[in-house]
Amino acid sequence: MGSVAELKLDSVRRGRAKPMSGVMKRMGMIFRAKANKALDRAEDPRETLDYSYQKQLELLQKVRRGVADVATSRKRLELQLNQLQSQSSKLEDQGRKALALGREDLAREALSRRAALQQQVTDLETQHSTLQGEEEKLTLAAQRLQAKVDAFRTKKETIKATYTAAQAQTRIGEAFSGISEEMGDVGMAIQRAEDKTAQLQARAGAIDELLASGALDDQSGMHKDDIQAELDRLSGGTDVELELQRMKAELAGGTSGQQAIEGGPGQSQSQQQPQDTPRFDKQ
Repeated sequence: MGSVAELKLDSVRRGRAKPMSGVMKRMGMIFRAKANKALDRAEDPRETLDYSYQKQLELLQKVRRGVADVATSRKRLELQLNQLQSQSSKLEDQGRKALALGREDLAREALSRRAALQQQVTDLETQHSTLQGEEEKLTLAAQRLQAKVDAFRTKKETIKATYTAAQAQTRIGEAFSGISEEMGDVGMAIQRAEDKTAQLQARAGAIDELLASGALDDQSGMHKDDIQAELDRLSGGTDVELELQRMKAELAGGTSGQQAIEGGPGQSQSQQQPQDTPRFDKQ
């Protein structure tokens, strides 16, 4: 019974583990997708190319240091070979002199030492040949790598210039079409300003119409509708005409009175005669 219960519990746990593992995988995939999108948005191809070029320069510098190290080791072996060859020649001369003096034992010892030095010279020559071959390989590799770095630099600058030109062309196109973020904000500001201006113009026109129709009272007393303006104009014209007639009557009345005072009764009677009667008062 216990084993059956354990099997059931194990199956239940496995059934729960599968959905949880699926959810975790899905969350991981979503996170990676969003991270990849964010990195792609933040990545600048020009910076990536510059970084790659920098790493190639560092690798080229390491290869050159390797060539320099191998050349240094080769030079040290050459110095050691020269010293051993010099010692070997010296021992040979010493052995020859000892043999000439009858000291065969000394001559044999000198030749034995010379033979040991020759073995060292042979080993150093082998190492020298190996180092010289490595130096030649590294030098050739450095030359090839230098050529690749130079070609990559030319290609990098070409790609950067093309990318910069394409980016500038895209920004210009977006600016002209108004879909860029900066120009979109400017376009929205202009649209809001135009809308507010149109709204104010419409409100001003509506207020003028209402004042003209008399629907609104002008608190300042400066505004008049068309009918009131016409009435004021006619009233003003009538007042001017009446004033003109009054002035004419005053002038006419003043002239008659002055003539009556200056001429006397006779002249007054002569004024009462018809105007078409000839006057012979004065010859």
